[in-house]
Amino acid sequence: MSALRTLDDLLAEGVSGRRVLVRADLNVPLDKQSGAITDDGRIRAVLPTLGALVEAGAKVVVCSHLGRPKGAPDPQFSLSPVAGRLGELLGAPVHFATDTVGDSARSTVADLADGQVALLENLRFNAGETSKDEAERGVFADQLAAFGDAYVDDAFGAVHRKHASVYDVPARLPHVAGRLVLREVEVLSKLTSEPERPYVVVLGGSKVSDKLAVIEALLPTVDRLLIGGGMCFTFLKAQGLEVGTSLLEKDMVETCRNLLERADGKILLPVDVVVADAFAPDAAHDTVRVDGIPSHRLGLDIGPETVAGFAAALSQAKTIFWNGPMGVFEMAAFAAGTRGIAEAITKADAFSVVGGGDSAAAVRALGLDESSFGHISTGGGASLEYLEGKTLPGIAALEN
Repeated sequence: MSALRTLDDLLAEGVSGRRVLVRADLNVPLDKQSGAITDDGRIRAVLPTLGALVEAGAKVVVCSHLGRPKGAPDPQFSLSPVAGRLGELLGAPVHFATDTVGDSARSTVADLADGQVALLENLRFNAGETSKDEAERGVFADQLAAFGDAYVDDAFGAVHRKHASVYDVPARLPHVAGRLVLREVEVLSKLTSEPERPYVVVLGGSKVSDKLAVIEALLPTVDRLLIGGGMCFTFLKAQGLEVGTSLLEKDMVETCRNLLERADGKILLPVDVVVADAFAPDAAHDTVRVDGIPSHRLGLDIGPETVAGFAAALSQAKTIFWNGPMGVFEMAAFAAGTRGIAEAITKADAFSVVGGGDSAAAVRALGLDESSFGHISTGGGASLEYLEGKTLPGIAALEN
C-alpha cells in the first residue's frame, strides 16, 4: 500500500479560513420509537479529526449517510439528532443543513465562520450517492466537492463502498486520510503483514456465507480460528450433528465440511450451547452438549464449557482479531457467551482488535471497558474486506 497523505499534512499546509469537507461515518443506531441515538460510538470516533480542524480554524463541512433510505428524503433516517449529539460532544453548536446539496446546504456552508462546523443531511437522500452509474455519481460528487477546498475521509466504515462521497469526491479535491481512517489502516495492516504469534481469530455472527471469504483468507495465516454465533450450527451440521431449529445455511454445509477438512485442526467449534424453546428474551432455555441439541429447540448462545475452551486458546495468543457476537447478546439470557469471550480477550497478553459492527456494539452494550482492547474498529464490513485482501475503493481513491 502506498503512503496516504494524512490530516497532519493538510494541517501543516494551513486550513484557517478554508472549507474542509469531511466524510464521516455517523451511521449510528436510533431507537425506533423515540428516534434517540442508542450508541454514539461512531460520533465519538470522528472527534479527533473534527477537533483538530476546528482548532486550526477551518470551516468544517461534515457529510455522512445513516441507514438505507432509497435515494430520497425519509424522516426516519434524518441526521438531525446526530447534529445535536455532535454539537454536545464538540462543545459548540453544529449548523445543520436540512438537505444534502440544495438551498439549505449552500446557505449553511456559506454562513460558516472559521472554526465552525456544519452537518449536511443524509447523503443517501440523493440517489447519486450510491448510484452504479458513474455519470450520476459524478454529478452528485461535483455538487458535494463544491462545498470544500480540501477533502478528508474519516469514514472507515464506508471505504469499501464505491459511493460518490467516498470514491468520486477525492478525485475532485486535494484529499487526505483522517485520524480514524489512518489508525484503522495501520492496525489492520499489522494483522495482514506479520502478526505476532500465536494469532487467534474469533468469528461469530449469524451466517457462514457472510464470513466465508474472510475464513478462506485467514485459514492459512491464523494459528486458531474459534467459531461461535449462529454460524457455528452450519459447521456442527457439517460434522453430522443434529442442530434442531437453530439457524442453518443448508447450502453451506458441504463448504463447511471442506473447510474443516482443510483446516488441519485449526478450527475450534463449540462443545456446548444454550438452547431455547423460542427466539425470545423470556424463552425457557438450558445448556446442552452439541451432540444433544433437541430437534424442537434452537441454539442462541455458546455454553460455559465452550467459553472456557475458547478463553484457554485466547490466553495463549499474542494477536487477536474478533468479529461477530457469540450469541444473541441483546437478550440478557443469551449474552454470557459474548461477554465471556470479550472478557477473555481483555485478559490476554495480546494485541487485540475488535472488528467493528455488532462486536463493537456488544462491547458497549455489555458495559465493557473499551480501553482494555487494543483497537475497536468502526467498520465491520470494511475491516473484513481489508483482511480478505480486497481493494477498498475509498482507500484506493485516497492513494491516487
